[in-house]
Amino acid sequence: MSLRSQAPTRYRPDLRTNIDRYHSRLVWLSMLIDAHAHLDKYEEELRQALEEIERHQIFTIAVAMDLPSYQRNLEIGQMCDLVLPTFGVHPKRAPEYTDRLSELGPWIERSPAIGEIGLDFQWVEDSSQYPAQKKVLEYFLAAAREQKKIVNLHTKGAEKEILDLLQRYDIKRPIIHWYSGPLDTFRALINYGACFTVGVEVLFSKHIQAIARELPTGQLLTETDNPGGLKWLNGTVGMPQVLEQVIQAIGDLKETGPEVVARTVEENFFRLIRDDPQLSGIRMKLRAVD
Repeated sequence: MSLRSQAPTRYRPDLRTNIDRYHSRLVWLSMLIDAHAHLDKYEEELRQALEEIERHQIFTIAVAMDLPSYQRNLEIGQMCDLVLPTFGVHPKRAPEYTDRLSELGPWIERSPAIGEIGLDFQWVEDSSQYPAQKKVLEYFLAAAREQKKIVNLHTKGAEKEILDLLQRYDIKRPIIHWYSGPLDTFRALINYGACFTVGVEVLFSKHIQAIARELPTGQLLTETDNPGGLKWLNGTVGMPQVLEQVIQAIGDLKETGPEVVARTVEENFFRLIRDDPQLSGIRMKLRAVD
């Protein structure tokens, strides 16, 4: 049976209890991994966010929405060694770049991984934009194949199309961000070998909880989608420490405990970047911290 997660109620005071339940601070023995965040979207909270990343040792992939957001993330990456800026064009921004693809090539070459890219047939209701989304996505996938790069993918409402394109372009290391689509395509993506991020919606959604339970531990990563992910769910600006609550929730669902989840995610991430010459510096940096 195919199920989709329903858009959650925007803000209700009772939703706060789902987060408070996971508020206890653990002494982590692992480097925490936030595989999908939008650090450029922080405003006055940026300094606090970077302090939390440092204090809680959260390696953070700062994905881009477009070229200006990547350039901002490059600046932020200079402020914190635990931030990895990556370049992508979000499907909502794709129509702005269909006639400018040649401009993107040098930035893709520069970026050690690619993201956020993908398709969005759910929140983008104007179907006339879908060809532009696909054109831009395929440009990035072709580059990822040639450059052998990790891709960080948005799939809303286009999960089967994303699977087909991964197969067509033979993408070896896809990360599926915040999957909430049909379970049959979820299982097909698992069989393909994709990794999946589980994020803050696991604190609220039974569908996301079911996905987290079923996801093989060897393909599990964690994320926050900060600062907007939590704000979309309960009206509060998401800060890096919320990742600990996500990890604890996954530990409860998988009946393994949060420390096992944190260690597993760290091992999965290191396996994902192993033998990647563009990320060799990251491996050494994280091993020195770990």
